[in-house]
Amino acid sequence: MTRWQNGSGTLRFVQGGGGDVTGAEGARAGRGGYGAPGAPGAPGAPSGPASPYSPASPYSPAAPFGLATAIPLEIAASYRARARGLLGRDGIDGALLLTPAGSVHTFRMRFAIDVAYLTRDLTVLTVRTMRPGRLGLPRLRARHVLEAEAGAMARWGLRPGVRVTVDTP
Repeated sequence: MTRWQNGSGTLRFVQGGGGDVTGAEGARAGRGGYGAPGAPGAPGAPSGPASPYSPASPYSPAAPFGLATAIPLEIAASYRARARGLLGRDGIDGALLLTPAGSVHTFRMRFAIDVAYLTRDLTVLTVRTMRPGRLGLPRLRARHVLEAEAGAMARWGLRPGVRVTVDTP
């Protein structure tokens, strides 16, 4: 089992996966998402050259994972760093990994975020977009949580079943 310390690193994709980004909860609420029918990247959805899901895009889920650009990562492993998280910030370049963590909230946050719940082996369980002032449901098998600005994970092609790695200096 890997133990990280507060600091920075790089996030990379190891293997592809598929699945619905919003899940049943998002479908019931009508929120849609990039996994919703008719959304960009969904089966049968039109995708032109400007789409971030086109095969030429470095963030395409269909692209070989070695071609994807490394994503800058901040690691919050201490209680204080996890409690602070993205509070008081106007945005983030890249992503923030909270470890260990099984749920998050967006109270007192200034912007919407994408949240990916990860297992012990860093496989994505689910991806959600949360607006400020929300409380995320705890995920039973989640050991880590990855946060990024809203829409970033869709651009990266991060979806349930994808396994990621964390490279630290």
